[in-house]
Amino acid sequence: MKKKSTKSSIETDSFQREIIKNCFDTIADDMAITLMRTAYSGIVRDSLDFSTAICDPDGLTLAQGVCTPMHMGSFFDAMKALLNQYKRNVFPNDIFIFNDPYASAGQHLPDIYIAMPIYFKKDISGWAVTIAHHSDVGGIVAGSNAIGGEEIFQEGLRIPIIKFSEGGIPNKAVWDMISLNVRTPDEVLGDLQAQIASCKSGEEGMCELFERYGVKQILNYGRQIQDYAEQITRAEISEFPNGEYSFTDQIDGLGESPKTIIINTKVIIADNSITVDFDGTSQQVAAGINPSFPFTKAATYAALRSVMESDIPNCHGFTLPIEVKAKFGSLVNPKFPAPCGARGITGYRIIDCLFGALSQALPDRITADTAGGSTLPTISGYEDDKPFVFCETFMGTWGGTSKHDGQSGVPHMGANQSNVSIEMIESKYPIRINKYGFIKNTGGAGKYRGGLGLLREYEILSDSANLNVRSDKRKYPPHGLFGGKPGSKSYNIINPENNRRILPVLMTEVEKLNKGDIFRHEMSGGGGFGNPYERDEDLVLKDVLEEKIDIKNAKKEYGVVFKKNKNKKITVEKNLTKVLRKKLSSKIRRKKK
Repeated sequence: MKKKSTKSSIETDSFQREIIKNCFDTIADDMAITLMRTAYSGIVRDSLDFSTAICDPDGLTLAQGVCTPMHMGSFFDAMKALLNQYKRNVFPNDIFIFNDPYASAGQHLPDIYIAMPIYFKKDISGWAVTIAHHSDVGGIVAGSNAIGGEEIFQEGLRIPIIKFSEGGIPNKAVWDMISLNVRTPDEVLGDLQAQIASCKSGEEGMCELFERYGVKQILNYGRQIQDYAEQITRAEISEFPNGEYSFTDQIDGLGESPKTIIINTKVIIADNSITVDFDGTSQQVAAGINPSFPFTKAATYAALRSVMESDIPNCHGFTLPIEVKAKFGSLVNPKFPAPCGARGITGYRIIDCLFGALSQALPDRITADTAGGSTLPTISGYEDDKPFVFCETFMGTWGGTSKHDGQSGVPHMGANQSNVSIEMIESKYPIRINKYGFIKNTGGAGKYRGGLGLLREYEILSDSANLNVRSDKRKYPPHGLFGGKPGSKSYNIINPENNRRILPVLMTEVEKLNKGDIFRHEMSGGGGFGNPYERDEDLVLKDVLEEKIDIKNAKKEYGVVFKKNKNKKITVEKNLTKVLRKKLSSKIRRKKK
C-alpha cells in the first residue's frame, strides 16, 4: 500500500506552525491523560498499555500521545481501512470500534480501537482515535494472549469496523455482545468508556482550535507540519552513512521443545530515504506471535525514530521516507488465519534486530541488546465465584551504550509502559508479591555494563489459578556490542524454594497453580558495550559497593582485583589489576587469531 503524500502548496508562518504543532501534541497528550484517569483495568490504568492520536479528515496522523510507540505508527493503516469501508457513511456523534488484524488493520484482538469523527460546523474536520489493550476479549486463554492458539479464531472476539454508537445512540447489541464474550466485562466496558471519553477530549481540544483559527487555517498548518516532518526526517537520514546493514536476531521458540525462530533484517540507507527489508525472516507460525504488518511497520518506525536527533513532529509525515518490506506469509507479515495474540514479543525483537543492524552505521546512537521487551504474565481464576484476570507488562532493562551503563528498571523503548505497583496488585487480586527487585551479576560486562535484570515473585492466594507467560531471552540472552558480553538468561520458575520447576519462555499450555504456589520471573540483564577490561576501575568498585556485582564477578568479568584494609574497607589493588587485565586481554587476542 502506497503512503499518501501530504504535500501542501500554501506557505505558512513557521513560528505559528510550531505553536499549532504543540497544540496538536497537547491535545493528544490530554487524550492520554483522560484515558489513564478514567480507565478501569490495571493493564490500561497502571501499565499504560494504550495510545492516543488526532488525525486530519483523511486519517493522516497529526499528533500522538505519550504512550506506546509500537501502537503509534499503525494509526494510519487503521484509519485508511475505516475510511475505505465507510466513505461518506460517517455522521456527527458516530463512534467506531474494531480490533481484527485482517478485517480492520488491527494489531491483535486485545488491542481495541475506538475512533470518532470530529465535526465542526457540519463538516468532518478531523478524527480522534485511541487504542487500548483490554484485560480480556475471550478466547482459549484468559487475557487473550494465547501463545498456543493455532488460528485467530481461538484468540477471542474478532470485531470488524462497526459503529459502536450511531448519531449519539449507543449500539446496545454490540455492547451486550462484548459483555457476554469476555471474562471481565466490568473492566472491558469501563475501559471502552474511558476510550470514548478520551476521544471526546480530543474533539473538544480540536474544536477550540477550529473556533480560534478557523478549520481551513488549522488543516493547512497540519499539512505544513506533515511536510516539515518529512523534510527534516530526510535531512537527518541524509547525514547517515549510505550502505546496506544486515542483522539476524532470534526468538527462543515455543513451548517445551522450542525451535529457534529467525528475524532477519537489511537496512538500506540511500541518500535521504531508508528501506527496511525483512527477507530471510522465518515463515509465520501456528502460534500467537505473528505481528500484523501494520504492527511490524509501527515497530520499524519506532526503532528508526529513536536514533534520530532532530525534533521531528510525531506525525504521519515522518514515515514517508521509510519503506518497509516483508514477504507475505512470513512471521512479520502473516496471512489469515495466523494467530496474533502474543505478537508483542516479535515487535520487540524487530526493534532489537534493527538496533543490531543500525549499530554498524550509527554505533554511538545504539544500545547493546535489551532484556527483550516486557514479560507478560497472566494469572487468572475465580474468587468468590467471580472471575479475575491479572496481567501486566513487566519491564525492563537496557544494554550499555558508548557513553554510559544500561538503564535498569525502565521500559523497552518500543513500549513506554510501567510496572504495576505491588500495592495495586495486592489490593485488587488474590496475589501476594513476595519479592521485587534487581538481580546481582546479571548485566553484561563491558566498558559500559548492561542494566541489571529484575525479578518478581507472585504467590497465589486463591484456591487455584491459571498461569500463562510470554517471555524470551533464555537460549539467546541479550547480546553485547563491540566486545561487550551478553547479559544473563531469563527464567520462569514455579516454587523456587521447594520442588523447583522451570517453565518455557513462551508457554503454549496453561500452567495450573494452587493456593500457596509461587511463580518467579527472572528477567535477563542487558548486554554490555565495549571491552570489559577498559571499564573504569572506580566504576567496577562502585558496582561492588552498591552490590550490583560481587568481588568474584569483578575479577572474572572485568579483571579487577580488590583488597580489604584493617577496617574492612574495599579498595582496588592497582598493580594486580593491571597484570590480570593484560593477561586476560592477551588471551582474547590469541582466541581471535
